[in-house]
Amino acid sequence: MNFVRVLNDIKLRNKLSLTFITVAVIPLLVSGVFFTGKLREIMVKDAFKQAADNVDRVRKRTEEVIKVPLDISYQLSNDSRLKSVVSRSYDSYIEVIQTYRQYTEIRDYMRLYKEVKAIRLYTPNPTMLNNWEFMQPDAKTEQADWYKVALGKKGLAGWGFIQDERDQKYYLSLVRKISLDDPGQESVLVINVNTALLNSIISQESFQTMIVDDHNNIVAANRPNLYGKNLAEVHAGDSMLTQSEGSFDAVMDGKASKVVIASLIPQSSWNGLRVISVFSVSDIVRDANGVIRLAALVIGGCLVVAVLLVQASASLITGRLLRLSKHMSKVGTGSWNAYLDLDGKDEIGQLSHRFNALVGRLSQLMLEVEETNRQKRLLEQKQSEIKFKMLASQINPHFLFNTLESIRMEAHLRGEENIAQAIWQLSTLIRSSLEVGNGKIPLSEEIAMVRCYLELQKFRYEDRLQYKLELASGIGEVEILPLIIQPLVENSILHGLDQKEDGPTSITIRADYSEDGQVLVEISDDGAGIVPGKLESLVRELQEPEETGQRIGLRNVHDRLRLTYGEGSGLSIESKEGEGTRISFCIPRGGESNVLSDDR
Repeated sequence: MNFVRVLNDIKLRNKLSLTFITVAVIPLLVSGVFFTGKLREIMVKDAFKQAADNVDRVRKRTEEVIKVPLDISYQLSNDSRLKSVVSRSYDSYIEVIQTYRQYTEIRDYMRLYKEVKAIRLYTPNPTMLNNWEFMQPDAKTEQADWYKVALGKKGLAGWGFIQDERDQKYYLSLVRKISLDDPGQESVLVINVNTALLNSIISQESFQTMIVDDHNNIVAANRPNLYGKNLAEVHAGDSMLTQSEGSFDAVMDGKASKVVIASLIPQSSWNGLRVISVFSVSDIVRDANGVIRLAALVIGGCLVVAVLLVQASASLITGRLLRLSKHMSKVGTGSWNAYLDLDGKDEIGQLSHRFNALVGRLSQLMLEVEETNRQKRLLEQKQSEIKFKMLASQINPHFLFNTLESIRMEAHLRGEENIAQAIWQLSTLIRSSLEVGNGKIPLSEEIAMVRCYLELQKFRYEDRLQYKLELASGIGEVEILPLIIQPLVENSILHGLDQKEDGPTSITIRADYSEDGQVLVEISDDGAGIVPGKLESLVRELQEPEETGQRIGLRNVHDRLRLTYGEGSGLSIESKEGEGTRISFCIPRGGESNVLSDDR
């Protein structure tokens, strides 16, 4: 019962997959692994046999090559003319050169036998000259192991990896002592084997093959990067370094490998060479991979057939569920007309009927929500328009009364003609204020109103008030909300000039393009400034959701800017007590900067 309960808890797709794996995949994998393992085992045995044959073939061909220098060494060791040339004491260099010219056997051997790369005889005769055939051993040569060992062997040949003094390259070389007629005058013969010929012997081998001397120096290899190295440098195991013959497992360059070694000790030699062939497991079974791939194709075909059978049986059950899933996806994307028509009275049919009823109810609810949101948006729009009109209509009228009082007193006391100009400016300002609506006006018209206001205030304060207008070229055509700059200028006069104890106050109105293409408007003065605590309170009042404090003009301008241009277009206020105040705002608009100034 527990097993049945577990099966019932598994999802249908997973249950079908589990059945498929149990019935088809596991038996096929088990049989495939078994037969593949057997095939690999057979291929490994065949590869070992082939490797042993290859190594034996290389050993025999190498033996044929080194037999040539071995025979030459026998002939030279018994050459009476050679011994006569070496033992003779020469009176002059000319006599030496003439003797060299007459003795041509060494040059003849090198010309006739491609197996030989170079032949040189080291002799202690001080009257001879070095001509790369007859050479006097220097201190380094006399201290070399191969030289001392050769002198210690009685006519036996030796094989080593020796550096040629002519081209400074290392060659597999035969060394042999040649006894002269005079006691104590023993020479050492060195014959270099042609390395290119040795490499050509093993170059056709598909596996890594090397010829090494008794010091594990690699004297020939079918991998160029191995030539001249020591086996210890290529991460060979201890068995490869010490074992003379046989086959065994080893790890080379971090790979599991098979090694086959054959020993080659030429006749009458005190040491010999080893032929080593190394095969990684992947190389050994390379030929078997084709059979394995064929087996994989057969197994894959069986799996495909099994998958088709499972899919055919599962489609009868899952087809109706897929249709239900597609209609659910349509509903998820917002389509409420996804009516599902599934026949049958089983569990899936009942589920489809309930799904249709649910979609119908959701569609009705969505229509009700959309209608509610539409009415809410209309209400918010009306409230915003009312608030905008209320904010636009709240203009501080104090300056009007003060200006009229100043005009009255000036007319009463002096009766000067400039009063007429002041009255004209005042009428212009009042007329412009009355004609302002809810729409936007060009920045040039707003500046004209500000100019009239400043002239009226200059009429009142005389030399105590100075102002400057700086407008970028073409910026006057930019449309802006009406009565935005004038309240800010009024704030500079009321709180900058009136509260400054002495000296004139300068007000600068600047309109220019910012770096990001917006229109930047700044109103700055050098008046009394704002104390830090009061400045923080002013900034905090501007951010309050409801109007608080006494800065109604600044708050109106700040709210109108944010309602029209967004939250980032509100007022920015900077001030230092005793130094002045700067109020600025930005509105979206691009253009070029070419500042024009108007000073008064």
